[in-house]
Amino acid sequence: MPNESIYRIRFVSQGDVYELYARSVDSSSLYAFVEVADIIFGERSEILVDPSEEKLKAEFEGVKRTYIPMHAVIRIDEVVKEGQNRIVGKGEGGTVTPFPMPAQPKGRD
Repeated sequence: MPNESIYRIRFVSQGDVYELYARSVDSSSLYAFVEVADIIFGERSEILVDPSEEKLKAEFEGVKRTYIPMHAVIRIDEVVKEGQNRIVGKGEGGTVTPFPMPAQPKGRD
C-alpha cells in the first residue's frame, strides 16, 4: 500500500489548536462529527522528546478512532508525508479564535 493517504487535521479543543496526522478521515454516522481513525505517531529518536507529542500520545493512547465536532475543525489536508503531532497553545503563536457558541437562552435552568 505505497499510495496510502495521510491527512493532517487541525482542530480546536479546550482553547488549544491540535494538529494530528491520521490515515483515515471520514464523515461520521454521528451527526455533525468528523471521524478520525489510525492516528499516526512517528517513530522518533528516543534522545529528543517533544513534550507536546508525548502529551498527545498519552491522551490518545488506546483510542481506535475519535470523533471531532465539525465546528471545531479548522482544516483537513491530504499530505505527502506525516509530520509531528502537536498542540499549539494559546501563547505559542496560535492565531485561531474558537467559533463563538450561542449563549444560553434566559429563563431556562
